[in-house]
Amino acid sequence: MAGCVFCGIVSGAAAAVRVVDEPDGVAFLDTRPVFKGHVLVVPRTHLVALADLPPENLAGYFGLVRRLAVAVEGGLDAGGTFVAMNNKVSQSVPHLHTHVVPRTKGDGLRGFFWPRTRYADDAEARSYAERVSAALAAGRS
Repeated sequence: MAGCVFCGIVSGAAAAVRVVDEPDGVAFLDTRPVFKGHVLVVPRTHLVALADLPPENLAGYFGLVRRLAVAVEGGLDAGGTFVAMNNKVSQSVPHLHTHVVPRTKGDGLRGFFWPRTRYADDAEARSYAERVSAALAAGRS
């Protein structure tokens, strides 16, 4: 898609430090990493959100994400990885992408990057679960 920086990276028109380029996706270093070695994984096709990824591409794309999580941990002697994806809200680039961030014990990253909350009670928690389950059953997923 014209104007999409990630499409430019996939096509080779925009510069990036590539980690891997395969039919299922392209991975490259984030230019503003949380920690050094922070990789972004994108599908080759311009898609905005996870819901846009065709079901037949799930195994290939997430297989690549999984392999990169293992490689980041092993290649960088990290204690683990943080794997995350924003969908629409908070996407700095509106192209589906998955972050693979190396982690080490005591690195200062505390869980998620946003404030946490609580349910008022079990009934409220169940109501949220029921709403999501109903949407799933109705095929809104």
